[in-house]
Amino acid sequence: MRIETPASEQSAPAPSQPRRADGALADALARRTAVGTLWRTEEGRIRCVACGHRCLIADGRRGICKVRYNEGGQLRVPFGYVAGGLASDPVEKKPFFHVYPGSDALTFGMLGCDFHCGYCQNWVTSQALRDEAAGTPIVELSPAQIVQAAQRTGAKLVVSSYNEPLITAEWAVAVFQQAKQAGLPCAFVSNGNATPEALDFIKPWIVCYKIDLKGFDDKRYRTLGGTLEHVCNGVRMVHERGLWLEVVTLVVPGFNDSEAELRAIAKFLASVSRDIPWHVTAFHPDYKMTDPPGTTARQLVRAAEIGAEEGLRFVYAGNVPGQVDRWENTYCPACGEMLIARTGYVVQEYKITPEGGCPRCQAAIPGIWPAGGATEVSTGDPASARFRRVPRRVMLQN
Repeated sequence: MRIETPASEQSAPAPSQPRRADGALADALARRTAVGTLWRTEEGRIRCVACGHRCLIADGRRGICKVRYNEGGQLRVPFGYVAGGLASDPVEKKPFFHVYPGSDALTFGMLGCDFHCGYCQNWVTSQALRDEAAGTPIVELSPAQIVQAAQRTGAKLVVSSYNEPLITAEWAVAVFQQAKQAGLPCAFVSNGNATPEALDFIKPWIVCYKIDLKGFDDKRYRTLGGTLEHVCNGVRMVHERGLWLEVVTLVVPGFNDSEAELRAIAKFLASVSRDIPWHVTAFHPDYKMTDPPGTTARQLVRAAEIGAEEGLRFVYAGNVPGQVDRWENTYCPACGEMLIARTGYVVQEYKITPEGGCPRCQAAIPGIWPAGGATEVSTGDPASARFRRVPRRVMLQN
C-alpha cells in the first residue's frame, strides 16, 4: 500500500502526459492509469463511451471528466488507487432501502466527475481536477486488498461511489471481478449519465444501481453539466437490464422543489416501473451553493406524498431521521403491512419473509433481501444503535 498526496509532488511528467494548469494532480493520476476498454477510434481520434458525453478526444487531450485521456491513440483511464481510502457505510446511506437492510457496504471511490454540480457533497473528490481547493490523498491499492478489507469488516456489498463511477468503470470492474469471486455482490452509485456500452460492461459484475435524478428541467440540468434526456435514458437502461434500481432526488429549495417538477419526476419513474424506490432527501448548503435554505422535513413529506399520489409503491424521505413520520419505513403495497421500520440508518424491525414476501398477505416485495429473513438483519433501538450504524473509515493493512 502506498499513500500519496498529489499537491506535494514535484516530479516532472513525461512530455506526452496531459496536464491541468498546475500539473501536480494530473501528473500524479497519469502514473496510475491503464489502457481503457470503453472507447473506439473514430476520425483519427478516440470516442470514449464511458458516459453520456461520448467525448471525441484528440491525442494529448482529456475528456470532459478530466481523468480519461488520449495518449498516442490509446485511451488512458484511472486505475490502481482509491481517493482518501476506504469506508464502511450503512447500505441505507447509499441509499439502498431494498438491498440487504441493516448491512454495511465497503465503499471506494476515485477522483473526477463528468458533472460539476454546485451543491456536490463529495466535491473534494468529484471536482479535484477542476477546483484547486478540492483534492484528497491517493491511496494505492489492489483489487485484492479492497476485497480483503470488505471481508475483514463484514461488509455485505462492495460499492463504487463518491466520484462518478462510470468514468472509472474499468477500475471498478477489476475490483468487482474479485469481489464476485469472493461471494460479495457489488453496486454502482451514479449520476445516471450512462451509455449502453458502459452498462453492458459493468452488468455482469453488479446487482444494483443507484441513480441521482437531480430534477426534471433540462435547462437546469445543463447547469450541472448533464442533460435530462441522458439521465432519463440511464434510468430506463438500468431497469431494462434487470439490475435492481433505486433513484434519489436531492430536493433543493428554489432549484427543483416545485410541485410540478417533483410530480414530473414521479410520473416518469412510475412510467418505467412503479416498483422503483424513490428517495427524496434533504439539501443542506454545500460547496458553491450556499444561498438556498436547507430542506425542511415538511417539504420532504410533501415530496414523498407526491410520489405516492403518482403511483410509486415505495417512496422514502431521508436525511432528517425521525422527522418524516411513515416515510422512512417500507410497507406492503398490497395490504399496507409495515415490513421494515427505520430511523435514519437504523433498522428497528424487519418482517419480510426469507422468500421476499409480506408475512401477512404473501405479496412479493421487490428487492434483494437476505435469504435467511429477519435472522440475518441487524436491528436495534435508534438511541442505542445509531453509534453502531455510522459511516466509518476502514483501516488499511499492508
